[in-house]
Amino acid sequence: MHSDIIITSEHVFAGVEGCDEARAAAVCIKDGRIQAVVDPAEADAYRGPDTRTVDYGSAFVCPGLHDAHLHAFHSALYSSPLAESFLGESEADCVARLAPLAERRPTGWLLAQGWREYRWKTPVMPSKHSLDEVYPDRPVALYSGDAHTLWLNSCALAELGVTRDSVPPVGGSYDKDENGELTGIVREAAAMELMPRIVASFTLDEIADAYRGFLRRLASHGITSVCDVSLMAQPGLDFVRDDVYAALEEAGDLTARVHLFPTLLDDMGRFERMRETYRGPLLNVGGFKQFFDGVSSQHTAYLQAPYTNARFEGDRGQTTVPFATMRDLIMKAAEKGYPVRIHTIGDEAIHEALDIFEEALETYGAPRFGRNSLEHLENFQPDDIERLARLGVIASVQPPHITLDPGGPERDLGPMRCQYMWPFATLLADGATLALGTDSPVVDVDSRGVLYTAVTRQDATTHAPQGGWLPSEKIGMADALRAYAAGSAAAANDPDIGTLEAGKWADIAVFDLDLLGEDAAREPERILDMNTLATYVAGRAVYEA
Repeated sequence: MHSDIIITSEHVFAGVEGCDEARAAAVCIKDGRIQAVVDPAEADAYRGPDTRTVDYGSAFVCPGLHDAHLHAFHSALYSSPLAESFLGESEADCVARLAPLAERRPTGWLLAQGWREYRWKTPVMPSKHSLDEVYPDRPVALYSGDAHTLWLNSCALAELGVTRDSVPPVGGSYDKDENGELTGIVREAAAMELMPRIVASFTLDEIADAYRGFLRRLASHGITSVCDVSLMAQPGLDFVRDDVYAALEEAGDLTARVHLFPTLLDDMGRFERMRETYRGPLLNVGGFKQFFDGVSSQHTAYLQAPYTNARFEGDRGQTTVPFATMRDLIMKAAEKGYPVRIHTIGDEAIHEALDIFEEALETYGAPRFGRNSLEHLENFQPDDIERLARLGVIASVQPPHITLDPGGPERDLGPMRCQYMWPFATLLADGATLALGTDSPVVDVDSRGVLYTAVTRQDATTHAPQGGWLPSEKIGMADALRAYAAGSAAAANDPDIGTLEAGKWADIAVFDLDLLGEDAAREPERILDMNTLATYVAGRAVYEA
């Protein structure tokens, strides 16, 4: 049967295990799927009178990349005209950076994301007062870069009905000063509870337009598939907006495969209705998401021993839900064969999550509908690295997180525990499956930064630290590409993508740099200047430079 399209290049990397090199090849595509990957001289057997041939010369052709962990609602929102995204150099700088948004949107909420007080020259928490001085009469909300903290002004607090007497939800807090007055800082579950009310002013059409822009950005980086995972554990607050995706798919505007992972709750009704509703190749439900701890920078990641810079006796973070509650949720999902992804950053959160997965495996066997995974996995107890692989649990990691907080791991965890942080090479050596992503909007979806940091352990902007942070845990580019495609496909529980092989969907990325060549190996900074030439989903070009 003749192909609809044949893509050829001198450098085609199929992404299959055991082959670390690119070769001259022709990718033959029919009805959106790959018929064969053959030597260019053999392509004539697949070429008919209506076959279109696209020759990319010496460009690099590989499986479409797959962001295994992102939050699409906030990623789309903060990269759209509806909001702003910035780090800021100080509290005052963050306030000043709101001006363009205030000019664009002269009324209603001002919403921005990205500030990280520990990256400022004076690393202290901001307060409502700096926002009040400039915006006394309209609500302002700035979401932190790690998506765990809100910084609000007085008008926003009033709009949301938060007073000094308000009781925060379990796992959250409203910060107060020494006089008992609200500072404007709202943390963890309390922040997450307020976000839906803050963004409720945006219409479905505005949100859908933001998603379209975000999808265009994904395609421009060779990303053909994503896992949109729950942002918040509370019922109704996961921001997995299946309604937006459904509208985009109906309009023909869904240009990436989307695998949805809503929150695991006692009531699985929404999940099971979504699972029945969205069964297509572009939109489906891959499993559940849950949360077991917070983040190290705020001392909310759950550790076996106290933080090195403990703020009080016994300061080792805590689980977001009791162990017994998490166990009950996971076992109920396991009984039905559903896979679960759990946010685990601290070493004790990882350890206890593996305990639960191990019990579920012994009781019910492996999930029938995919594989379990742990998300983020920043620092391990040494024996748990091998155990992760033995239990078949996927390590879903975000390489750019390594350099988000320079000096932070040493400050918070000390040199001994730092030896077991983001141990990518050790995980692969022990047989684990890595899946790469960004946690966008925490980190931008730019695939170049993901690949660069995975192979160098350096920051994509500063190139620090020289030689890489914990350089023994660098991985090679072939392994990084496999993790970013096939590994992430495994995390999505989608067996039809991830490699360039016969029968798989023709999801393909084309770059102008030979990522497996000598130039990229000798000068990895060239990865950051790489351009995407084309992106294909099911053989259809969704992006062309």
